[in-house]
Amino acid sequence: MSRFKSYSPEQAYLLPPSVRDELSGDHLCFFLRRVVERLDLSGFERAYGAEGGTLYSPELMLSVWLYAYATGITSARQLERDLVEDLPLRYLAAGARVDNWALSAFRRRHAKALNDCFTQVLEMARTLGMGKLGKVAIDSTRIKASACRDRLDTEQQLRDLRATLRRQVRRWQQMLDRDDADSGGLEVAIDHLESKLAELPQRLERLKKSGLKKLSRTDPDARFLRTRSGFDLAYTGEIAVSDDHLIVAQRVTQNAADNASLLPMIEQTVDRCGSPPGQILADSGFFSIKNLERMDAQNLDAYVPDSNLARSLNLGVRCRGKACALAHRRMRRKLQTEDGRVAYGRRKAIVEPVFGVLKQQRGLRQFRTRGIANVGNEFTLATLAYNLTRLHAAGVR
Repeated sequence: MSRFKSYSPEQAYLLPPSVRDELSGDHLCFFLRRVVERLDLSGFERAYGAEGGTLYSPELMLSVWLYAYATGITSARQLERDLVEDLPLRYLAAGARVDNWALSAFRRRHAKALNDCFTQVLEMARTLGMGKLGKVAIDSTRIKASACRDRLDTEQQLRDLRATLRRQVRRWQQMLDRDDADSGGLEVAIDHLESKLAELPQRLERLKKSGLKKLSRTDPDARFLRTRSGFDLAYTGEIAVSDDHLIVAQRVTQNAADNASLLPMIEQTVDRCGSPPGQILADSGFFSIKNLERMDAQNLDAYVPDSNLARSLNLGVRCRGKACALAHRRMRRKLQTEDGRVAYGRRKAIVEPVFGVLKQQRGLRQFRTRGIANVGNEFTLATLAYNLTRLHAAGVR
């Protein structure tokens, strides 16, 4: 008798007829299935008209995308392959083989419905005792755009290109006048150049409207933002995170600086959660006198140091520079107390691990789509999937 176990890859059944016999009962795919069943998905359904062919169920599409972002899959083509090869995804898709075109179209189309789902999951979490607003930390990160930094429009380049194309068109037209041996090929080439010339005024107008010196041709909404590797075409992802590491507000902007984002993020937190945070923690990038005065007017307990005070708190050195405005002096006094230092010290522990998970574990270092509306949908899916994995890890059933 052989001591080896039998090996027969051509057997009729490689897996049990029921997925639950193969995967553990608390697997993430079953949890996502239960959550999506409870969500109101009417917003997805209203986005489609009555005419046209049959469509994949929004419940199916949302489920597979949430599982994809929860496990680090951000590519529609990779998700298409995994819907055949990955058992949890096959379960969530009910065996359907959805192509990447349909997956991409769903991700691009449903901005409002995805944000509604984000809010519904927050409400669900708050009924379960999570997402408490005792301390809320606000932070941002730069995420690369799906754009080539070498394909840029500048005013001078567009003017030079227009002159070059016009010279080439005149040269080929003169060749046609002299000799018509290859008139067909030259006429096609001239038509092609003239179509390019017709596009140049629109590109120049778009550049002027943007107010920028350089504008990406592949993603005009992307901006050159400072990252760890220098200046890259990117977007700014902003989140507000509760003390139990649940994302309570999120958005994507083109902002190169953060100080204009603090008040909108607080407002979004209040809108989504129904109440203001007990304490607001943010780094010096969000500091401005206007922000401090507005938060004082709303009686918000905020801990937002200026750059000099942040250096003092982080390095333990003497704080340089004077505070002129009354709100600024109050903030400095509060942060220089023991309670203030302890409260501000929680900021890193609350929000930075969330960005670590999203970018390092989930692969959200570069967006797959183009345009601020589409990348906003990607960011919503990523943050929504993150919150669901937090609920799953907390043992919610």
